Amino acid sequence: MNNNNNQEIATPLSKVKNIIAVASGKGGVGKSTVSVNLAVALAKAGHKVGLVDADIYGPSIPMMFGCENEQPLMIEKNGKQLIQPIEKYGVKLLSIGFFVKPDQALIWRGPMASNSLSQLFTEADWPELDFMVLDLPPGTGDIPLTLVQTLPITGALIVTTPQNVAISDVRKSASMFKQTDIKVPILGIIENMSWFTPEELPENKYYIFGKDGGRKFAKELKINLLAQLPLVMGMSESGDKGNPIATNSDSILGKAFNELAKQVVDQVELRNSLLAPTSTVKIDPNAEGCKH
Repeated sequence: MNNNNNQEIATPLSKVKNIIAVASGKGGVGKSTVSVNLAVALAKAGHKVGLVDADIYGPSIPMMFGCENEQPLMIEKNGKQLIQPIEKYGVKLLSIGFFVKPDQALIWRGPMASNSLSQLFTEADWPELDFMVLDLPPGTGDIPLTLVQTLPITGALIVTTPQNVAISDVRKSASMFKQTDIKVPILGIIENMSWFTPEELPENKYYIFGKDGGRKFAKELKINLLAQLPLVMGMSESGDKGNPIATNSDSILGKAFNELAKQVVDQVELRNSLLAPTSTVKIDPNAEGCKH
């Protein structure tokens, strides 16, 4: 993948119906786990799904899909070399992690990182998709801004855990999408690690990180709480082995992610029935802020 200084960003993904950004205000809340398993659950439900690992400094999706040693092929189309996404579990995948060694640190300045990320969209052969899921880096830095410049994002999902410190950071993330010049609709809040449940005792709930923090935050911002996902032994092991837990429909979390996928589809359909498509954001270098 080439890094260049061209600031022109083409309008990509004409065959993608809905682009969903999965965001969080801080790291460690399970945002990538939610992104991966949501994408798998959507694909299992019969939708055409793509997933882009936009967490460019800490790409984890190749490992979570068990394909960290693979590299996408280049194909020629209409005289142009394009990246062909890898497919696994019915999901089309691209990540910067496919183009660097697993133990290689990515030490890039903002423009270089943003340009490399843009190539995953503008220089890739994305097919017709019902949903493209974007796993954003935590926080509100250059990468989320690049994406709202580049892509007409249908809506955002915000992942949090129940603790007050997590809620404080998530409030900043929600504020970014709600800014007047960005206006990306927030489809809902997902509270992860809501309680610990032993796999063998599914009725037992232990609120080790506090209770209902995500629910209170969603109520405060008048946003739907789409899911409260339990912490179950085997969740991280499943991701480490490249076998997303949503592939097991009989597990506690497999059922939870199937239900989350239904909720997301419903929210996207409602959003599309009520609102016009989201526009990309145009940056005026001579003015403060962003304009459509």
